[in-house]
Amino acid sequence: MFTMTKNVVRNLLTKSATRLYPFDVREPFEGYRGRLDNRIEECIFCKTCQVKCPSQCITVDAKAGTWDCDPFACVYCAICVDHCPVHCLFMDNTHRKPSAERETIHLQGTPKKKKAPVTKAAPATDASPAAEAAPAQDAAPASPAPEGEAAPAPDAPEAPADAEK
Repeated sequence: MFTMTKNVVRNLLTKSATRLYPFDVREPFEGYRGRLDNRIEECIFCKTCQVKCPSQCITVDAKAGTWDCDPFACVYCAICVDHCPVHCLFMDNTHRKPSAERETIHLQGTPKKKKAPVTKAAPATDASPAAEAAPAQDAAPASPAPEGEAAPAPDAPEAPADAEK
């Protein structure tokens, strides 16, 4: 019993071990993941954050241009922030204040219009039937004919070596 009295007296005479939260707020640590926010004017409504969110607290409607988040369901893991292709999601280093009512974050933006795919025009080619029928002449040039003999025509078949002239 006397050991407990010793602890009680010591605790009454020393400084408090905890902070008085609403009056004494400490600075957040570096890298603290607090409130999730979105720069809605940069958002392309691709739904990557909605797909990657493990707690499924994010809802994106690309047609209406809305982005909703339920902060009570969010586990503040920042996976959505890491996977955002345009980096419009970010986490402040402040935590949301306690609330008696359930609130959701609802942001309205303008959906980006998708660009029409640009088709390249085919290069102009000679599509005449004569050009298609003619064989390509990319082969090595013919060797010159020996003296006294006429060179064979390029389209003519070669005569056998044993043939008499």
